[in-house]
Parts: sequence; structure tokens; C-alpha cells
Amino acid sequence: MKYLSALLLTSLFAASCGSFKAERVDANKSDEKGLSITDNWMSADTTQAITDVIKQMKAHPGYNKMKAAHKTPKIFVAEVQNQTSEAYFPIGDLNDELLNELSLSGEFELVDNQAREMILKEITYQNDGMVDPATVKKIGKQTGADVMIFGNVYMKPEKRDGKTIKEYSVNIRMTDIERAVELLRTRTKVFKYSEKSASGW
Repeated sequence: MKYLSALLLTSLFAASCGSFKAERVDANKSDEKGLSITDNWMSADTTQAITDVIKQMKAHPGYNKMKAAHKTPKIFVAEVQNQTSEAYFPIGDLNDELLNELSLSGEFELVDNQAREMILKEITYQNDGMVDPATVKKIGKQTGADVMIFGNVYMKPEKRDGKTIKEYSVNIRMTDIERAVELLRTRTKVFKYSEKSASGW
């Protein structure tokens, strides 16, 4: 009896281990497979949202006025804020994607928000007499931004009879820093639909 129990446990363990399968997939297939697992925001949603934001931005009349006033605008990108109820919303990825697309466009000079504090510490250190004066970088030589981009992400869920529709809204604003005048704002939406059976997904 003990032998049969041990054999059964071993078989079950082997079967559970043998059921695992992994494969490397591209972004599109990953998104497709992800939709069978979760209705949360995924990397394909980030790419789609930022692509749409940049497209709207460049088509906006305020964008053309800003480009006319500043040949190569210096842009300070504040962090887009997660205002959804999802603590694990990948807001860092969304911010990075926005920065990457702005940088790849070649139309802007990005003022590095995240590096500013570290740069200030380094410049302070250099001016404390610990560095060769010939190589010291001067305080007050940093570039000031012309415009600032900031925004937020909201999510509104609607549920009924195991069905859920999530409406994500990504809102971006661009403001002229010197005049404190809004130049443009964009909004793009991503909808995620899911159904849950009584026994689970």
C-alpha cells in the first residue's frame, strides 16, 4: 500500500513537472497569449498608446506654433502619473517609452529629469576644490527647458455577470514654461474586455 502511494505521488509530481512549457515569442504573440491570461495593461498597450500620443501631438496646431518659436525645443518631461487603481500598472515603462519616442524623433533636446539631482551633486563636488580647476564644470551652465510635458493615466472599470470592460485613458499635456501657457493636450484610450466563467478563467 505504501509502495502504491509513493508511486502515485511520484507519478503526479512527474506529471505536474512535465506539463510546464516555455517558448520565446515576439511582442505580438506575447500580447496575444497575454490576453488569455490577464486583462491588465501590457507592453503592446504601452506601445500603442505612446504611438498615438506622438501622432496626436505632431498633428496639433499648438505643436506647430511651439516648433516655430523654438527651432529645437528643449523639453522637460515630468513623470506621467499612475492614477489607476492598479498598483502594478507599468507606469515606468510608459514613461520610458514616451522618452524613447521623443528622443528617436530627433526634434527635441531632452532635459534629463532623473539625472538632475545626480548632476547637481557631481557639480557641487567638482566645485568643492577636489577636482582639477581646468576640468571643473561651472554651476549655472545647465540648459533650461522651453516646454514641459506631463500627464496621467486613468482607468474606469465596468463589470457585470463576469464580464469586464476596462477603459484606460492616457492624458498628456505640453506647457510653455516661461509663459505658463498650455500648448497642447492629447488623450488616447485603450479598452480591455474580458469574460470570467463561474469556474474561473
